[in-house]
Amino acid sequence: MLDVLAPGNRQSHHFAPTERFQREPGGETANVAMMERSADPAASKSNGVVDLRVGCEIRLALPAPVHAVMQVEPRPDGSRMVDETWVVEPASPSRSYSDTYGNRCRRMDLPAGVTSIRYTARVEVPDVADVLNPEAWEVSASDLPDETLIYTLPSRYCESDRLADVAWSLFGGIAPGYQRVQAICDWVHENITFVTGISTSLTGAIDVYDMRAGVCRDFAHLAVSFCRAFSIPARYCFGYLPDIGLSELPNEPMDFCAWIETYIGGRWYTFDPRLNTARLGRVLIGRGRDALDVAMLTTFGASPLEAMRVIAEPFDAPSPETRPVVGAFEQ
Repeated sequence: MLDVLAPGNRQSHHFAPTERFQREPGGETANVAMMERSADPAASKSNGVVDLRVGCEIRLALPAPVHAVMQVEPRPDGSRMVDETWVVEPASPSRSYSDTYGNRCRRMDLPAGVTSIRYTARVEVPDVADVLNPEAWEVSASDLPDETLIYTLPSRYCESDRLADVAWSLFGGIAPGYQRVQAICDWVHENITFVTGISTSLTGAIDVYDMRAGVCRDFAHLAVSFCRAFSIPARYCFGYLPDIGLSELPNEPMDFCAWIETYIGGRWYTFDPRLNTARLGRVLIGRGRDALDVAMLTTFGASPLEAMRVIAEPFDAPSPETRPVVGAFEQ
């Protein structure tokens, strides 16, 4: 049995890490427990970057040993890694690899019983918000780069072929290109209500359209499906999103975030149908056709999730020893 955990499939909590460690070299097998290397103190002092702490911790209660794949490490093409840590208790063998889409993944064999997995990283991202370009045009199918074509096709959670008539009725009269993509995101943002727990790992874009509710993953799936109905390449993105530059902090636990990228005007642009505003500090973990390609956790067997927490914040935030922990990890 394959068990897949994607954004929005569970209750999440804030995570205040107390240690920073360094993972073993990519691809090597190791006993993941406490692997440490100090960060260069000057590495995050350069201009034009945001210095962030990101990470997550999960606790599983496994009825039997399972093989697991975790995808929580930032992509190297989306941020600069300063240092990072894997701590697995009880210690378990693991190795890293890059999947078909260039996402960093970690395979591990977990024993029966309670397992705690903690990942933390210090990363730098450009000090710029999502780029807006209302003049970006819609690229004709004949001019699309080869590697974008897969993102014009229906996928497991993005049934663009079955939503084509709906898409054309809603957005067929909108100017092609950036304006049409923004209109799609506006509609999803305004017509889908954010409700935790309403969707499952089986919920697709058609279900979201019918229910008019879901979590960020569902907002992204529906927007991707509408874009692909017009042969606009659209890919699902998953990552960390700190609360930077907000006039009011969200009254909800920190969680992973899902957004989309569309290929228009000869390049990929970021859109966020759930938040529907340009944001600073996105830390990209994975890209794919939909959430199935970038699940946070995939296990080959049952993997009951007992608790989880996520962190995404400026690195110079108060230290974990002095900062109040909101939504503390259940013991």
